[in-house]
Amino acid sequence: MSFASLRPYLDTLRRENDLAVIDVPVDPSLELAEIHRRVIDEGGPALLFTNVKGSPFPVATNLFGTSRRVDLAFGPRPEQLMNRLVGALDTLMPPTPAALWREKDMLFDLLKIGTKKASPDSAPVLGVSRRERPLAGLPVLTSWQEDGGPFITLPLVYTEHPAHPKQHNLGMYRMQVFDDQTTGMHWQIHKGGGFHYHEAEQRGVALPVTVFLGGPPALIASAIAPAPEGLPELLLTSLILGGKLPMVEDPLGGHRIPAEAEFAIAGRVPPHVRRPEGPFGDHFGYYSLQHDFPVFNVDHVWHRKGAIYPATIVGKPRQEDYYLGEFLQRLLSPAFPMVMPGVRSLWTYAETGFHALAAAVVRESYSREALVTAFSILGQGQLSLTKFLMLTDRPVELENFRLLLQTVLERFDPQQDLFIFDNTSHDTLDYTGRRLNHGSKAVLMGVGDPIRELPFEYAGGDLPGIAKIRAFCPGCLVVSGASFTEDPELAERLAQQLSGGEFPWPMVVLADDARIADSERQFLWTVFTRFNPAHDMYAETRASRHHIGYGLPIVIDARMKPGYPDELFPREDIVELVDRRWKEYGIGRI
Repeated sequence: MSFASLRPYLDTLRRENDLAVIDVPVDPSLELAEIHRRVIDEGGPALLFTNVKGSPFPVATNLFGTSRRVDLAFGPRPEQLMNRLVGALDTLMPPTPAALWREKDMLFDLLKIGTKKASPDSAPVLGVSRRERPLAGLPVLTSWQEDGGPFITLPLVYTEHPAHPKQHNLGMYRMQVFDDQTTGMHWQIHKGGGFHYHEAEQRGVALPVTVFLGGPPALIASAIAPAPEGLPELLLTSLILGGKLPMVEDPLGGHRIPAEAEFAIAGRVPPHVRRPEGPFGDHFGYYSLQHDFPVFNVDHVWHRKGAIYPATIVGKPRQEDYYLGEFLQRLLSPAFPMVMPGVRSLWTYAETGFHALAAAVVRESYSREALVTAFSILGQGQLSLTKFLMLTDRPVELENFRLLLQTVLERFDPQQDLFIFDNTSHDTLDYTGRRLNHGSKAVLMGVGDPIRELPFEYAGGDLPGIAKIRAFCPGCLVVSGASFTEDPELAERLAQQLSGGEFPWPMVVLADDARIADSERQFLWTVFTRFNPAHDMYAETRASRHHIGYGLPIVIDARMKPGYPDELFPREDIVELVDRRWKEYGIGRI
């Protein structure tokens, strides 16, 4: 099943008893977000807030906060069609009449993909026009107490290349609302909208922007999809939707608008204008700090009569983006071998903020082919922001990170299978590089047959400066001792003390709390959001012919460090408020 708009999806959730309607007054500043976080932590229902203080519009959140709801929203058809399409490529090359006949059903489905023109009379989004203070009354949420203000958190930002209008981008970039006509535009360095703005700025012209809110769930999924370069997001929307996407001309001028959207916010981003934006509690689980970003000047807003404002809350994983990311990776994974022939499967980890860690099962048909594939992965779109990349040629389920890490550690040769590249670009939201948008990368490979047996339990006695020791998986220890502020050289000393070949654990992670080893989710989030390869990986090294070889163990310093943003915690009085009011909300026991 696929849904043409948000409305039938909400109706289906209601019939399935998977939608909680909250009719009592709720504050969009902090209170609503705290309710949402509690519900998603327990795998609870989608939420519809019908009485949001200061706004005439209801707010829908947690729309995709479980795997079941994601499956309900999109159904099996998109994945089936993608698999058939990729599988048919060999059959259709060359496109003989017999081959075309065999694949006629799939080709007929592909003819349904694209956009179609809707008349203004049949487009619900054109129900109401707002030009005077167009953003006034929108129930924009403040999620965390240190946020710089309220943010639009589920915006679908549409732009077109200034010189090539057929080249469009639909992305999700948070928008801090400054006043009733102005927002920030958080275009990051690796995002398509940012590329379009760069081109407009080079020409000295403002970039037209239209922000869609709501519409088909497929539109939301496409905006965050890590799609291969050159795959238009509106085409992907249509593929997920299973039919052509109705688009209507904006009567006030500008881009076409999805006819079934709840809101369309139209305006321009002028060149060479910046304004401080943030802080913002983001999906890394920390506050991204205040920085200068472009400014969006809103000209007008269209919305449906009785429009519903969709929103999400981000924070420490797992949040709603985890479940959408899981679906999108399943959907797009068949396409990656088309772009990168050496890739068998690929996964990025939502628990780390996606860009901090990626892994792939790759082909190793000749010596060092895996390294060639590593460079290919790091050259692909958003994957270019990957901080730590792990590769193996063994058929491992990549979602099982413990097994993946064990498989790699059994096989990697530290003299030739670990590469650290300094002075590279970095995810804008990852502050471990010590400078915005700058950091480093690491590639860790483990291919072929095992070259070592890994210990399962630690039986080596005390380690100098270490208070707690726990095994995360065979071959990887997690240890804790003094904080980085108290003893910044502890990781380096540990690597020196354990080097020499006698220590059987090839990887040691130094954390503030060794108990993260008990939870794969906690391990992934803590470790990969708290270290930068060039700064925080230690081992005995030897340089030969411009290549650095490493000794064992590899020690990763994943402690919190000065300059890192604060971890996200809800404000105590808001927690107490929600505790007191919980029965009023009528959600049930969570």
